[in-house]
Amino acid sequence: MELIRHVAPLALGILVPSIMVGNWLGTASAELAAMDPNAKTEVIASVAEEGYCTRELKQIVRRIAGSCGLLGGQGRGCEPTDAKKVVELTPDDFNKLFLPLKDRVRIVQYDMAKFDLDESAQKTVEGVWGDRRGASFFFVVSRASPEGAVDKNRELSEKRAKAVLDHLEARFQDPDIKKQVGLLWLGEEFAQLKAEDFCTWNRSRSSEKCEEKEINRSALIAWIDCQI
Repeated sequence: MELIRHVAPLALGILVPSIMVGNWLGTASAELAAMDPNAKTEVIASVAEEGYCTRELKQIVRRIAGSCGLLGGQGRGCEPTDAKKVVELTPDDFNKLFLPLKDRVRIVQYDMAKFDLDESAQKTVEGVWGDRRGASFFFVVSRASPEGAVDKNRELSEKRAKAVLDHLEARFQDPDIKKQVGLLWLGEEFAQLKAEDFCTWNRSRSSEKCEEKEINRSALIAWIDCQI
């Protein structure tokens, strides 16, 4: 199935995505990131491309990197309305792109209506950050469960994504972190996770129950190693 009809100026990145900022694309020009999927030039993230780097996932990375203002180290992310326009996928299709990343992604979970990272979430974030393996793209794709108002959940998911970045900056004191981390916050409006698909993934609260509302109070985080 052709998941993407065309690639216009654009990564979550969600999933993906995530992945997403300036250095993600190395020395590529803004014109490349403007995203012609047929462009012959490839930006190499590392020496080896992982098996999860499908054509569709790489196109999503290109689109998000361009359209969500993640070139040149601006550090801006994408909100739900951006995601719908940029990704041009159904929510189910968007989430299916992340399924091959099961062994690479970790899911950070939050309390209802909260965005702060508990101790387990902090350790999860630090562990994923340390498992770089030469990759260049660090995705943070956050969501909210559908309780409460849509606008509040949009704001909540943005704070959840930024809490990951804030913790990385505080923990590692690296001024270049913002150039490596890309944020995509989806609120409750786009790409809700299904419990049967994602509750079995590596979660910061793996010992707790996991239903649809719990798995969507979350952020998917991962280094992505693809040639885009």
